[in-house]
Amino acid sequence: MSKIVATGKTIEDAVAQGLARWGVSQDRVSVQVLSQPSRGFLGLFGVKEAKVELTLLPDHAGGDSPVKEAPSNTQAASAKEVQISHTSVMTSETAVTTKAEGPGAAYIEGKDPYQEAIAFLLDTGQAMGLDITVELEKGKDYATLQISGAGLGLMIGRRGQTLDALQYLANIVANRYSDSYLRIVLDAENFRDRRRKTLEDLADRLAGRVLKTRKEIVLEPMPAAERKVIHAKLQSHGAVKTYSKGEEPNRRVVITPKSS
Repeated sequence: MSKIVATGKTIEDAVAQGLARWGVSQDRVSVQVLSQPSRGFLGLFGVKEAKVELTLLPDHAGGDSPVKEAPSNTQAASAKEVQISHTSVMTSETAVTTKAEGPGAAYIEGKDPYQEAIAFLLDTGQAMGLDITVELEKGKDYATLQISGAGLGLMIGRRGQTLDALQYLANIVANRYSDSYLRIVLDAENFRDRRRKTLEDLADRLAGRVLKTRKEIVLEPMPAAERKVIHAKLQSHGAVKTYSKGEEPNRRVVITPKSS
């Protein structure tokens, strides 16, 4: 085998992986960069690793020497022993230390998780053409990021769908930088309170209709947090009961009369 293709987060990582598989030093190979690494959208989607092709150079002492790939359980150790101009292509991601949080999980030290989530939201707002500010409110069980600015309807979306999506992504970003699970609630223009009031009014109105018709009503699909509002509002109702049916993302609340 005289050529091998390897990948890694950086060019150096990719080269180190290739050298480790062959068990040779860098002076025994020539390196061709096939593709540069890319962080993708906001560092979360479309992330692309570096790809290099290593070609084994002839052994001047006696032609090409056969090289076998190193056993897989020694690759990591061998890669750590190889140093390849780390100062020339050092990135912010390689400058921080990572620790294992659990099997297959890791977090990045050295940065505040909440500030990283805020930076993500500010970048997203800028990409959407919005001038926003984000305020952090820490609570006992979760933290709230309050978004302020003009034109926030774009970030809220229909019935809060865009806001829910951004909340999901903000949680992913924050937990990349935390050794324990963090829960973040994203709000804009007090949308969460207004939406909860709307759902509670809807629950009361539909409960009245169920009592009048004696027929169950199936609501449209809702996220788990909104279904919880409906259940909680009617939990102590004397004449109707609620339950959920279906699979995500099409799970629905059903309001039905209680048995006499």
